[in-house]
Amino acid sequence: MYPAKLKKGDEIRVISPSKSLAIIAADQKQLAMERLERLGFKVTFSKYADEDASSLSNPITHRIADLHEAFRDSKVKAILTTIGGFDSNQLLKHIDYRLIQDSPKIFCGFSDITALSNSIYSKTGLITFSGPHFSSFGMEKGVDYTFDYFAKMVTRSTPITIQPAECWSDDRWYLDQENRTFHSNEGPRIINEGEAQGTIIGGNLCTLNLLQGTEYMPALENTILFLEDDELSNPPTFDRDLQSLIHQPGFDKVKAIIIGRFQNASEFHPDVLKGIIHSKKELDHIPVISDANFGHTTPRFTFPIGGMAKVAAENGEATIEILEH
Repeated sequence: MYPAKLKKGDEIRVISPSKSLAIIAADQKQLAMERLERLGFKVTFSKYADEDASSLSNPITHRIADLHEAFRDSKVKAILTTIGGFDSNQLLKHIDYRLIQDSPKIFCGFSDITALSNSIYSKTGLITFSGPHFSSFGMEKGVDYTFDYFAKMVTRSTPITIQPAECWSDDRWYLDQENRTFHSNEGPRIINEGEAQGTIIGGNLCTLNLLQGTEYMPALENTILFLEDDELSNPPTFDRDLQSLIHQPGFDKVKAIIIGRFQNASEFHPDVLKGIIHSKKELDHIPVISDANFGHTTPRFTFPIGGMAKVAAENGEATIEILEH
């Protein structure tokens, strides 16, 4: 089930199912609003979006109320999460999935929001989106790629070929907007060659793995996995998290794996990642591509969880095409 695409005049509701909007600087909030408004959208905020951020997260009842209201309100055509965090999976058993199924609309976020996006898709069939948070648009520099792919994904229905960004960054831009470090992008790396087409599942790997063994875990058969992790991950952690996913029912029918760029703190040399992938015989027969522009570095492209993708990794060239979104 694909949500309707956005058009000028449509309302985007910002909600905080994980960390609160209260932690976002006022000038960054203003810039994010202006960017979305320049596309012709109206930005509104949920009742509890900027509730006190002194605790780990705000009450489950408040976060659920905002989520349900955003889906219930017929004027709202898309929902953007404020930012990530650690515990949006607290909400899963409290969500009215029938409400979401009856009122389908664009739902977008990444990182901790992976738990919500994949659960909503699994329980309702609604295609959700792994892409920028509302706060992501408060970045002053190096955000054009992120913004362009988000806009394409939520306003168009035609296939989208993902081009590599010219450069990337892993600095704490939200603390210092002026002194940024940008690195030249060498493009995606091929670890295993091949071609594949399948349904997209994934996002943040350690968050996706929280769904294992629950009713919220999406089926893995005939999927292309888009996987990334943040600076808390390192080679041993990623290795065991990936192995845990490999042990899940249906993994033997996974068609391909696309891995997002790791953060510098993860100390992931390309040869180390290649060694991890090649150590797992279950992956020998499928294409594996790394260093794609999504995850916790910037910029990032938006991809549809439950949508269709086609990938090719041959003769040193890697291509990713989003066929249906």
